[in-house]
Amino acid sequence: MNPSHDTLGAADPEAASTLIVVGESLRLLADRYGLAWQATPPGKGLVLQQGGDGLEIAGDPAIYGHPIRADFVTGAVAHRRRFGGGRGQLIAKACGFGKGVVPQVVDATAGLGRDAFVLASLGAEVLMVERVAAIHALLASALAGASADPEIGEIAARLALSHADSASGLAGAVAAWPHEAQVVHLDPMFPHREKSALVKKEMRLFRALAGDDADAPRLLEAALDVATHRVVVKRPRKAPPIDGPAPHHVIEGKTSRYDLYVHRSLKS
Repeated sequence: MNPSHDTLGAADPEAASTLIVVGESLRLLADRYGLAWQATPPGKGLVLQQGGDGLEIAGDPAIYGHPIRADFVTGAVAHRRRFGGGRGQLIAKACGFGKGVVPQVVDATAGLGRDAFVLASLGAEVLMVERVAAIHALLASALAGASADPEIGEIAARLALSHADSASGLAGAVAAWPHEAQVVHLDPMFPHREKSALVKKEMRLFRALAGDDADAPRLLEAALDVATHRVVVKRPRKAPPIDGPAPHHVIEGKTSRYDLYVHRSLKS
């Protein structure tokens, strides 16, 4: 999503449309992204604020639970970096890591950057592309913090960040990156049915911001246009593929799978 086009989502239009950047320290950030700002929190809706652990997005705890933030230094990402299985992870296999092969990857639906950081920790140069202004701000904050961390600064140096809507602006984002888009990774938001199991609160907040990716077929088309070697699409294990060409290969896990669209082989 481009900075001038900040329609935040469809899952909770009221919450999304009332996202407010809060606090004197973030006034310039609000101006940079074209987001609404006020000095004190509003009575309802979502807020982008400076929390005790860094920049975060928060809403009604009863609905959304804890605030969300991007974090490349501690928590789940740190645990996954140390104990996640390295190149044995499903995402690493799907993206083509192999003997002597470390692909250059574009994560075209970056979200909170967790998959991108895993790929960078395995040695890949990774471009994170995120369309939602508020989430892009979280990523920029997390990347700045990680770059200054002595333990993971080297990993953070392999991460780049672009604010663009990949369905329409992926080619431009890749053109500005000094690496080849050998692999494009997609993890589109899968439409949630209200009758299915209750979505956990973090995902509710994320959906309020990002909505469902109704333009997933256009996203896949854009990825296929710019990827030089393959496109990798993460899907719920039993979900249908994205409308469009059939995947060439499928790698399945317990709860999710990766659909692979291969142009040519990755070689060392």
